[in-house]
Amino acid sequence: MTAIRTCGTHGYFDGDRCPECGDAGKRVQSSGRRRRLSKFLSGLLRHFPDEYGLDLGTRGWADRGAVDEAVSERYDWADGRAVGAVVGTDPKGRFEYTGGRIRAAYGHSVDVTLADTDEPVPDTLYHGTAPSNVGSILDGGLRPMGRQLVHLSASVADAREVGARHAEDPVVLVVDAGAMLAEGRPVTRRGEAVYTTEAVPPRHLRRRE
Repeated sequence: MTAIRTCGTHGYFDGDRCPECGDAGKRVQSSGRRRRLSKFLSGLLRHFPDEYGLDLGTRGWADRGAVDEAVSERYDWADGRAVGAVVGTDPKGRFEYTGGRIRAAYGHSVDVTLADTDEPVPDTLYHGTAPSNVGSILDGGLRPMGRQLVHLSASVADAREVGARHAEDPVVLVVDAGAMLAEGRPVTRRGEAVYTTEAVPPRHLRRRE
């Protein structure tokens, strides 16, 4: 992740120049702090809201003020402005914000139900994993494991990046999402480049050569 900057006219942006006007802007958050805060927000809104007294309701929404308080409790350098900067520039659409509420767009291990979107689903999606997992996945399919849903990527590059979290030489699996949809298996877009489904049967999986 790069540092977050702000333009006086167009607000927060990711990169060296404002994409709207080209202004260099002013740095408001270093890359290191951005990474730490993003990881904490993801965990807070996906996995451990109870540790900070957050109520996610049935749809995963938390009060923005309560989230800002939790962030300030964890990091003395972070506040609501820092949260807004991270959420507003997140490159993968990990968060959703509306009407004074905020939630993680996907990846929950706590029990929430996310509303479906009307975004079209590509016929082909991808999943990155460690080489040691490939055999069992091709035999038994993809299952959620510790999460509520299976997460798929829109591109090979994104899948490889996910797989790199688990191995230095990740393997990318190709998912026939079009065939899954034809069978009546829901596949839903979550964020900019992430899709979720309950499971992927072996017949809809192959290893990308």
